[in-house]
Amino acid sequence: MKVTKAQAQANRAHVVQTASTLFRDRGYDGVGVADLMAAAGFTHGGFYKNFRSKADLIAESTACGMAGTVDLVDGVKPADFVQQYLSRAHRDGRAAGCSLAALSGDAARQPDEVRATFEAGIERMLAALSKGVGAQGDDPDLARAKCLDMMAHAVGALVMSRACPDDSPLADEILAVCREALLASLAPGKAGASAGRSSVSA
Repeated sequence: MKVTKAQAQANRAHVVQTASTLFRDRGYDGVGVADLMAAAGFTHGGFYKNFRSKADLIAESTACGMAGTVDLVDGVKPADFVQQYLSRAHRDGRAAGCSLAALSGDAARQPDEVRATFEAGIERMLAALSKGVGAQGDDPDLARAKCLDMMAHAVGALVMSRACPDDSPLADEILAVCREALLASLAPGKAGASAGRSSVSA
C-alpha cells in the first residue's frame, strides 16, 4: 500500500521526536541510525528517504526538543524556572528534559549546522524567560542579562549533578546549593511563588 503524503509527514515527525528523546538520553554518538529507526518502528532503509544524513536529523531533532522546552518556560517567573529546572525529577529525567543540559557537551563537537540549532534554541529560551523577568519591570537588556546568567548557572549545575552517581549525596547537594543561590539572587522572599507549571520536560 502506498503511503500518503500526510502519513509520510507523520512518520517523519515521529522519527524526529523519537530521535529527540533517544539523543537526550544517550547522546548523539550513543544512538545509531539502525537502532533509532527500530525504536521508531521503521526499517533502516527508510531513514535516507527522509534525511540527508544523521547530522541533518540531529539538527532537526534538537530543534524539536528545544522548542518543547521553550513552550514550557515561556513567560514563567525566574524563581519558578529555577525550582523546576534544578529539581531531582528533571535531573533524573534526562530523556524528557532540557536539550541544553543533556547535549551541550555533544553539540560542541558537532558541525556548525547543529551548533547553529543550539544557538537559535538558546535565543528562544532567553526570549521566553525574559518575559517573566520583564513583567517585574526590568528593562529588556537587563532582563536578557539576568536570564542568560540564570540559564548558564542552572544548566551547569544540572550537568554537574548528572555527572555524579544517582545515589551520590553530592548530586543532590549541587542541585540544592545552586538552586538556593539562584533563588536568593533572583527574588528574595518570593522564591516559592508558582507560575502554574510543574515541569521543564519536553
